[in-house]
Amino acid sequence: MSLEQIIQRAGVLVEALPYIRAFFGKTFVIKYGGSAMPGGEVQRSIALDLILLRYVGVRPVLVHGGGPAITEVMKALGKEPQFVNGRRVTDTETMRVVRMVMMGLINMDMVATINRFGGKAVGLSGHDGNLMVARKRLEQAARESASPETVDLGFVGDVERVNPELLNLLTDQGYIPVVAPIGAGYAGESYNINADSVAGELAAALRADKLIILTDVEGILEEPGNPASLISALQIQRARRMIQEGTIEGGMVPKVEACIRALEAGVPRTHIIDGRVQHALLLEIFTDRGIGTMVVS
Repeated sequence: MSLEQIIQRAGVLVEALPYIRAFFGKTFVIKYGGSAMPGGEVQRSIALDLILLRYVGVRPVLVHGGGPAITEVMKALGKEPQFVNGRRVTDTETMRVVRMVMMGLINMDMVATINRFGGKAVGLSGHDGNLMVARKRLEQAARESASPETVDLGFVGDVERVNPELLNLLTDQGYIPVVAPIGAGYAGESYNINADSVAGELAAALRADKLIILTDVEGILEEPGNPASLISALQIQRARRMIQEGTIEGGMVPKVEACIRALEAGVPRTHIIDGRVQHALLLEIFTDRGIGTMVVS
């Protein structure tokens, strides 16, 4: 390696210094989406980013999705997934699959990856310490030439209350909590909850300094399908208007709504970035330019 290359590396560290100083001791909630979870090098990259954040004094909390993996296992078991407004209908049998995939496969795999590379990760769900108390969700499904119909989605829920004590205890001791989006009902039952919504609620409850949502697109686009129309900074009012107009649609809606929820609870900055990019977290947090879309109040 030449001296010039060594100096360039030193320059990267110098560029990161103001951010390291500003974010020392701060809590970041990071959502690693199901569609952005191909495993392999990308998962390794996310794990290394989380470990580095922890060692420079940031307190990361990871929330993961897993929808594609749940669908794959359901089909392998001969059960056809059903959705209403993008939400999975979750009967008793499907809930068993959700728990098996989320906690027994994805959560454990992510924890193992972080620990393998020198971090200290702990896998959690909403049942651990009553971390997330959930209530049943009733979905309004539109019908042609009629009023909306209320649909029972089964064990699909919304976060009613977050008890962040366990997360604070773990992050105080240098651990990286890895949270599966499964909530605990009042009767001990489990609820399947949208992972974006969980991330927004945890960021609000923890009074996080940042909410970062990793997905499989560049960010929020002015023109859907056109990467050149990436919006670097998006205000809440404009975001809501884009949802109403249908410019923001599908799986991006709960991501933007999670950002809005966090911002309105006092989280200073929220970001939606491309999780397929290696070391996307470090690029967003520790460089002057950043990547993706920042949603701001």
